[in-house]
Amino acid sequence: MATKIADAVLEGAVDLARAAAEEVAASPSDVGEHLGAVRESERVVSHRFASRQRGYRGWHWTVTLARVPRGRKATVSEVELLPGEDALLAQPWVPWAERLRPGDVGPGDVLPFRADDPRLVPGWQPSDDDDPPPVEELALARARALGPQGREEAAQRWHLGSHGPTAPIALAATSPCSTCGFLVPLSGSLGQVFGVCANEWSPNDGKVVSLDHGCGAHSETDVEHPPSQWPDPVPLADPLDTAPLPEGEPKDEAAPKEEAPAEQPAPTAPESGDASAPEQDEAPPATES
Repeated sequence: MATKIADAVLEGAVDLARAAAEEVAASPSDVGEHLGAVRESERVVSHRFASRQRGYRGWHWTVTLARVPRGRKATVSEVELLPGEDALLAQPWVPWAERLRPGDVGPGDVLPFRADDPRLVPGWQPSDDDDPPPVEELALARARALGPQGREEAAQRWHLGSHGPTAPIALAATSPCSTCGFLVPLSGSLGQVFGVCANEWSPNDGKVVSLDHGCGAHSETDVEHPPSQWPDPVPLADPLDTAPLPEGEPKDEAAPKEEAPAEQPAPTAPESGDASAPEQDEAPPATES
């Protein structure tokens, strides 16, 4: 561990260390005040100067000096620009294969092959044969298929993502995708939870959605029709309308027509055998006085 120096020759060579730092820096003004010196090992001392270079806040110039045994002259070993405790640093370097995140692959990008991808399993079952048959002979289009781990990770990612039940558009929906006529179900175990949306008016068209997802383009939903704020139109009288007036409405009073008197029935002659009918020749009976 570095301690305070006890070498007067190396400790006093501040000008030599500054000159070496200014020679390496882009401009002599990039080397600031002297921050001190520390002993690295026997007859090895490092002088530190503040950095005034733009973009290197908190960094310092480190100039390492050394001398030979019993020597009285310091020599420059190396000059470096090193970060301090409050220095502005870049993120730790990450290999490209580990740095890539989902969604970063664009047109023309190719991912490296992973022979030990835990999400995939062989598309054929290995046997005792030393050489497995070609994939073409097995009527398969791929050498590896999605395994249980890959399906589980995909299901969890889809269900918790923007096409699952917790998405804002799903929380505002009135009906789930499981009752929508535009849902195309998936086969296999994933079909128990997911399907593909086939509604061009939905923001999820052509995407995998969970059965408990939802949106406003559901096939069985409708919008409420509020009453119109415009007044009802005034009905117009149609002169050609011959529909009868409703009951209670006054009708046009027409002049009453005189009824023809009923025809009196003509008297009939009594029959000859009828004694009650008086004969015309007989006089009416006399009355007592």
